[in-house]
Amino acid sequence: MENVALNPSTSQGIETTNMANISNNAGSSHESDSSSVAGSVNVNSTNTNGHDAKHNHNGFTANNNNNDNTELSNARDDQNNHNETNNTISWLGKSNQEIIRLIGQYLQDLGLEKSVNTLMSESGCYLEHPSATKFREHVLSGEWSKADADLKELEPLIDNGKPSTIIEMKFILLEQKYLENLDDGCPLEALHVLRNELTPLQHNISRVHQLSSYMMCSNNHDLYQRAKWEGKGILSRALVMERLQTFLPPSVMMAPRRLRSLLQQAVELQTQNCLFHDMAWETNLQNVSLLTDHCCATDGFPLQTIQILSDHCDEVWFCKFSPDGLKLATGSKDGAIIIWDVDPYKLQLKQRRLLDSQTQMSVAFINWSPDSKMILVGGPEDSTEICIFNVDDGRLLMKMNNMNQEDSLSCGAFNRDGTRFVCGGQKGQFYLCDLKGTVLDSWEGVRINSVAYRSDNKTILAADNHFRIRGYNFENPRTDFDVLKESHPIMTFSVNSADRLALLNISNQGLHLWDLEDKCLLRSFQGIRQSNFAIHSCFGGVNESFVASGSEDKHVCIWHIKREEPLAKLSGHAKTVNCVSWNPVYPSLLASASDDSTVRIWGPTATHNVNATPESDDCSSCSSSSSWNMTS
Repeated sequence: MENVALNPSTSQGIETTNMANISNNAGSSHESDSSSVAGSVNVNSTNTNGHDAKHNHNGFTANNNNNDNTELSNARDDQNNHNETNNTISWLGKSNQEIIRLIGQYLQDLGLEKSVNTLMSESGCYLEHPSATKFREHVLSGEWSKADADLKELEPLIDNGKPSTIIEMKFILLEQKYLENLDDGCPLEALHVLRNELTPLQHNISRVHQLSSYMMCSNNHDLYQRAKWEGKGILSRALVMERLQTFLPPSVMMAPRRLRSLLQQAVELQTQNCLFHDMAWETNLQNVSLLTDHCCATDGFPLQTIQILSDHCDEVWFCKFSPDGLKLATGSKDGAIIIWDVDPYKLQLKQRRLLDSQTQMSVAFINWSPDSKMILVGGPEDSTEICIFNVDDGRLLMKMNNMNQEDSLSCGAFNRDGTRFVCGGQKGQFYLCDLKGTVLDSWEGVRINSVAYRSDNKTILAADNHFRIRGYNFENPRTDFDVLKESHPIMTFSVNSADRLALLNISNQGLHLWDLEDKCLLRSFQGIRQSNFAIHSCFGGVNESFVASGSEDKHVCIWHIKREEPLAKLSGHAKTVNCVSWNPVYPSLLASASDDSTVRIWGPTATHNVNATPESDDCSSCSSSSSWNMTS
């Protein structure tokens, strides 16, 4: 059976022996002190030949007796021991041997050296090549001449002795040696290393020049800053060892913290496969259990109707939570705009006020200012008006109605600091305005139906009637450029908070996810029905790991951002669901607006049934029953 690690060559002055034989030796063994960082525990013992030897838990013996006859005798014994070692551990198999080495390294990192010694002795395995152990010890203790000698011993095992690899490793050693001489206040010694050891390597000349400039540092603190170096000591040497370790094959020396790395990868894979993974904190070994597979419960996920808002008397076309998560704005076909207060503890909403737009304009979109104090409101494609309201006192701050009657203002968005906004429509208007409604700039002939500001506060994304999303910059020099192109009309789109992903509702195609930087289609989400009507989707959940959309089949669909099939289809609405909004601060709340004149608030299944059903004196309340269906 193949061994996990390479057996050291006796030509390097290192002899192998079986740890199982050591335990049967006539001489008694005792342990010597060793650093857990150095990664080696040495056990002194007397071998059966009567020669002094030093045994370590790697199962190797370093014999210092130079007598030729003794070496020949020991070589024969080593061959016999090597064969016996193979027979001893061959039953374990390669995988078990590797697992034992991983466990040994992990125990060693914890400082449990006796446990490591026992494990290696009983299993007959070894942790790493003894020359590698010496190499680590000498690097961590700053014994650079000895480390260089160890490197020569390891040379045949490193990249088949490739000279360039050995030179690069030697350069890393000498670099640390040079910096430590400077740190010790020994510029002459540092200069000697630079001239006589580093420069002759003819490697990374630009780095050599940079190192030479550190001779001019006025003090140690200046050296640390300019070299971005920790200073002389175990921390900087450990970093050097990690760099050197990347050149060593795992059969000689395992990568640092290998078992922890494998466990972390397993946890990350489990979270990726978790359908409802919605954790606010980073998933790592400190906050998950390794005793069971990771699986997030659905208790905190918005899968159940917890409240029905039925104050609207007509089809509700739009809903949007405020950036601070404490308010919800809803708008309907009859022009009613309602602001709701969100109680994040009771998970209930209460009407704050009904806004008066002083017009019969239907509400087709609502955009919140970044500070959650204003909303920008516009109508469908035949609308020529756009309004700004103060949501705290309900005042109409601005009403843009002095445009040409041929104008269409059916979409708009605040910039990222809330000092300006853009608006436009499908008749060729595209304006940049201040909060008073003054047109600061315009782009003629651009027919758009959805718009969003990017995080640079300069670039504006707009979906046009050529099935494209294009970028526009009104600042000098004015620029415009293609971002993406679809094969069918883009009805609406939204951009995630990281400004990297765009979610597009496509006529007769459903929901598409695009990468704005790479300009590629990532995913086509399945499960919704959409023809030529505007349906507004959204990103949501912690870290915006999910997307949600309404559908003409009366459902709300939820997907994980990495899966095309829906995780859930929420039922309860009686007609088309026009818009959904996920609370950006309290991700257990989701709102949906429908042609059935209601807004449903979806919350955790562990909460309760419908909390409240606000009723209007003028409108009859719809049924508060709700159900949700999980899909595979």
